Amino acid sequence: MKNIRNFCIIAHIDHGKSTLADRLLEATHTLSAREMEAQVLDSMELEKEKGITIKSHAIQMNYVHDGDNYVLNLIDTPGHVDFSYEVSRAIASCEGALLVVDATQGIQAQTISNLYLALNHNLEIIPVINKIDMDAAMVEDVRDQIVDLVGCRPDEVLCTSARTGIGVNDILHAIIQRVPPPAGSEDEPLQALIFDSVFNSFRGIIAYFKVQNGVIRKGDKVKFFNTGKEYEADEIGILQLKMCPRSEIRTGDVGYIISGIKTAPEVKVGDTITHVEHPCREAIAGFEEVKPMVFAGLYPVDADEYEDLRASIEKLQLNDASLTFEPESSLALGFGFRCGFLGLLHMEIIQERLYREFNMDVITTVPNVSYIVHTTQGDALHVHNPSGLPAPTLIARIDEPYIRAQIISKSEYYGAIMKLCLDKRGVLKGQHYLTSERVELTYDMPLAEIVFDFYDKLKSISRGYASFDYHTIGYEQADLVKLDILLNGEQVDALSCLIHRSNAYDFGRRMCEKLKELIPRQQFDIAVQAAIGAKIIARETIKALRKDVTAKCYGGDITRKRKLLEKQKKGKKRMRQVGNVEVPQQAFLAVLKLD
Repeated sequence: MKNIRNFCIIAHIDHGKSTLADRLLEATHTLSAREMEAQVLDSMELEKEKGITIKSHAIQMNYVHDGDNYVLNLIDTPGHVDFSYEVSRAIASCEGALLVVDATQGIQAQTISNLYLALNHNLEIIPVINKIDMDAAMVEDVRDQIVDLVGCRPDEVLCTSARTGIGVNDILHAIIQRVPPPAGSEDEPLQALIFDSVFNSFRGIIAYFKVQNGVIRKGDKVKFFNTGKEYEADEIGILQLKMCPRSEIRTGDVGYIISGIKTAPEVKVGDTITHVEHPCREAIAGFEEVKPMVFAGLYPVDADEYEDLRASIEKLQLNDASLTFEPESSLALGFGFRCGFLGLLHMEIIQERLYREFNMDVITTVPNVSYIVHTTQGDALHVHNPSGLPAPTLIARIDEPYIRAQIISKSEYYGAIMKLCLDKRGVLKGQHYLTSERVELTYDMPLAEIVFDFYDKLKSISRGYASFDYHTIGYEQADLVKLDILLNGEQVDALSCLIHRSNAYDFGRRMCEKLKELIPRQQFDIAVQAAIGAKIIARETIKALRKDVTAKCYGGDITRKRKLLEKQKKGKKRMRQVGNVEVPQQAFLAVLKLD
């Protein structure tokens, strides 16, 4: 055990985590030259296309140092704030962390939040400055920033270039010398923490675990502590690029188990595996419960695919534990699921993965956040969906979730960022100059305001330099109204939203204009209206497609033409009473891109 090291790589987006992982795999000869490719651990084609890490990936390396053989278990983590739950799970199964900072950009918001996550779990931090071969590298400035942040000595900060491979051996030496071996005892009853799982259509569900105490062998009778279900370990092994079967896995090691589990709810991330005959007394303290930030409805395009969609979401949830869902129904869209996501990027990725991995095409409703509604009877209701609101006469007040946002940027964009935050109802809580060039701003703002386009706008006004991180701080009372969209007098519940009263009129008008462009013309006039309660605040009319019924009248009395037009008008009116309007999928997504 003293020769095992478990560590993860944490950093902000695009600071070179996956590239550094590639170099470590090369240096330890884990993969042959033929198997090697760029971002080798990003196994999903979606990750390769977008150039981001979505899942944490574990891989085992063997390394010889001073004549001793060491086993290094590496976990490469995502950098985007929407996948921070993956990072927290990776950190919980390690004893050390490489904190990678880009030499051209310095410390960013995500660097700081990931560092605090790691310090809360008492991980040994090894600071690494990456991209030192770039012309714009500011190695000394960034080293000073790291020393201020972490409180280490300047000579403890390692310099490397993941692209060229400079300094990679120093990192391997530092991991062996500084990261402590895993604590635990092989003589204790088996305790293994499940940190991830994946569905395989041939083998059932494969669970990935880290052994805290004891030894697990092939063929053992094991049980999952929280669900109480018993299984036989058909196959166990370690994770390299492919799964490598082993006869036993000892304390401190990371591996996988296949036991023919077929149904998704039986495997919970954070559960403990133990032996049936000599069970451990208590489960390992798992991970904190995931708190979804953004809620949206996912509906099958074809109503018959409802059960297929449920099975697909359950299988996807195995691999992405931060996805939560519950059934719901909508008048416009039929039966579907109310899903909780960690952010808009997370929502987009889930939608794309459902399509690619399970061939499920889904319609997504307008994303919103959860509110607490206090009724006049004194009850407090959690509302995820505007259609679930009680009648306006029964509402005493509505509380909305607030977040503490941390923005780090160059000081020249200070004014533009402040204006953006004020427009989003933000309150400045503090400002701190990290260096003469870089400023850190702290704002309290409503979560609903940052859900749609805040991140995109922040990136565009700061030319890509600002970085952004947030965490929830609780609920505060707000003056919110429910904005309904009516088509032909019929309410479209999937387009309803809760919005601050000051923004409602402007938003309602823009929404009607956008829908007028997107909804195809029918044989009758369609009125598109925005309403608050019974009060109409905006209206647009989509004109009917009409035949020129007067074309056959050459001259003659005007009454002949009028008679034909009146006849057409009556027909259109009858048609409007029986006609219904199909809302295209673009209309639901258009709300996100109103600006």
